[in-house]
Amino acid sequence: MVAQLPVPSSSGASRRMSRQRRRDTAPEMSIRQMLHAQGYRYRVAWPIPGLRRRTIDIAFTRARVAVFIDGCFWHSCPQHKTSPAANSDWWSKKLETNRLRDFETNAHLEALAWSVLRIWEHESPADAVARVADRLSERRAASPESGSRDASRPLVLD
Repeated sequence: MVAQLPVPSSSGASRRMSRQRRRDTAPEMSIRQMLHAQGYRYRVAWPIPGLRRRTIDIAFTRARVAVFIDGCFWHSCPQHKTSPAANSDWWSKKLETNRLRDFETNAHLEALAWSVLRIWEHESPADAVARVADRLSERRAASPESGSRDASRPLVLD
């Protein structure tokens, strides 16, 4: 049985929600541009193995680092969490389902030996890129191949 969608509280609200981007959001683009400028190469909207219709926002496939840029509203940010007044029961269930899906996705990827980073849309892009760079360095250092790499050659991280 398919869940019944609520009636929009207004035509304006309906229009705003229908225009929400699923990918290539401003925070995601800022982070991707900064990563690229620093020489990192990655995949965008990379399909998650074994989970249909789910993708990794920014995937470093060789290092197995998955980066998700989460919107504060859609993923229930602890700092900026809001609860819509109109159709509040439906929204409460919807946002809880999103949160559980994130948890399931993290667990699935970690079981496949991926490292998962979740970045909130309100985080500074520079701070987010620093977190990603740190995680990539950690993964590279832990890699069994890390000792055999010639330090004078650039490292391709995809």
